[in-house]
Parts: sequence; C-alpha cells; structure tokens
Amino acid sequence: MVPSKSISKNNPKAQKTEKSYQRAGFFRRLAAMIYDALVATAVGMLSGLTFQVLVLILFQTQVLENRGFENYMDYFQSNDLLKLTANVWVGLWIVGFFLWFWKHGGQTLGMRAWRLKIYNLKDQENISYARLLLRLITAFLGLGTLLVLLDVKNKQSLQDRIAQTEVLYLSKQANDHKSW
Repeated sequence: MVPSKSISKNNPKAQKTEKSYQRAGFFRRLAAMIYDALVATAVGMLSGLTFQVLVLILFQTQVLENRGFENYMDYFQSNDLLKLTANVWVGLWIVGFFLWFWKHGGQTLGMRAWRLKIYNLKDQENISYARLLLRLITAFLGLGTLLVLLDVKNKQSLQDRIAQTEVLYLSKQANDHKSW
C-alpha cells in the first residue's frame, strides 16, 4: 500500500512514492463515478429481481397470505411494508457493493478502470467499515466531489475530508491486480 501524504513526510522512500501518485482530479473521479453508477444500478436490479422472485415464490406457494389477491403484483403494490422491505434490500446491496470493494482493495470497479484508489490519511491501517460508511453517506450521491473543483491545491472532496481519506491516481503498474 502506498503511504498517504500526511503520514509519509518523515520517510524518504515514501516521499518518492508520494510524488508518483497525485490526488485524483475532478474529471477522473467523475468518470469513475459514472462507471460505478452503472455497476451499482446492475447490482440494484439483480438484488431487486432476486427479492421479487423470492416473494413471488412465497406468494404462489401460499406461504404468504394472499389477502384476497390473485395477482402477485396487485398484492405487492398494496403492501407498503413489502415495498419498503424491497427498497431497503436493494439499498443494502448497493451500499454493500461500495463498502466491500473499498474495504478489499480500496477500489470499486470504476475506480480500478480509471486507476484511482482510496487511501487512509488517519493511519496506515485499513480503513474501517464505519469510516467507509461515513465516506459513502457524506458523498451525497457524488455532490461532495464538487469540492475538488474548488479545492484546486489539495484536490479533496467533502467525503475525503470528513472520513480522513484521499483518492490517488495510480500508475499502470500500481493498478495491476498483482500489486494488491
């Protein structure tokens, strides 16, 4: 793992590495976010389909009480708790997608394609799930990244500042899966 800028000041080897990996700019982050939005949409669609098929099977086998409905979709549309459960299920899968990839390698698929990686500014340990969740929440669907446009010198987004992380632009060699 490449040491972060705040930790590596006293280590000459780390300073050399630090110079080769700059913080990512806005447009590269935006491209990775668009890529990840497409992947997250696919994850959401698959998790929603799985939920719907499971509930349909439960409805057809009469494990769920049909309450006088013969059609599954009529039953589903009339049940607010079931709709809420479906939305929470899909949301958890999408959140899980980001958290899992960030925790295991520091990159989502979009970040990997654009050679970006999240690093920890707080210490050299892995970033905790709690801080990654904080980072995800404070991103405000990507709006936190707009701060990179205003902060030309530091290139830090709102979510990076709050979660004490940074997103670095990697070399082709560092982005190779063997270096994980």
